[in-house]
Amino acid sequence: MIAVIDYKAGNLTSVVKALRFLGADDVVVTQSPEDVLRAEKIVLPGVGHFQATQLLEDLKLTAAVREAVAKGTPFLGICVGLQWLYEGSTEAPATAGLGHFAGMCERFPASFEGSELKAPHVGWNSLEAVRVDSRLLRGVESGSFVYYTHSWRAPVSADTAAATMYGGAFTAAVEQGNVMGVQFHPEKSAETGLRVLRNFLEL
Repeated sequence: MIAVIDYKAGNLTSVVKALRFLGADDVVVTQSPEDVLRAEKIVLPGVGHFQATQLLEDLKLTAAVREAVAKGTPFLGICVGLQWLYEGSTEAPATAGLGHFAGMCERFPASFEGSELKAPHVGWNSLEAVRVDSRLLRGVESGSFVYYTHSWRAPVSADTAAATMYGGAFTAAVEQGNVMGVQFHPEKSAETGLRVLRNFLEL
């Protein structure tokens, strides 16, 4: 069973549709810690304000994810779902993230190298420096385009599986063992996005 976590701010319909298109029949949209703990894989889609992730703590889903991840269950965070894997975000400083990866997510700067930088970062942009050992991005080449819509970004670190350039480099995908996240929307990223989701399903 694939548990797709519903924290009332995720792009659930298109993510579930993409997973089922790829052959995942047993997809359950849930707010139940018990479902998360018995799932074979976990997906956390996310859009909107980081503060909405407080519901994960309130529903005891944060603890369930930690336990599931510790026993090796593959986890994929999408957009705000990736940001939640970090310590937190300046968008909602009082709301803690999972803290699996070090660092805080920050807003894009108002300008970069002397030019105005628009936020949100919306549209197609390319993946760079794709890690050759990434299981999530297997078969995805540097330069492949994916679809974004976000105003906050995760820092680049040793766990970054791919970066994207916009106002400097930010983490496009992060991966450490069974814990993975993508800032872009794979369900809206054509064949490249489907390849990413397919790789996750095949873990």
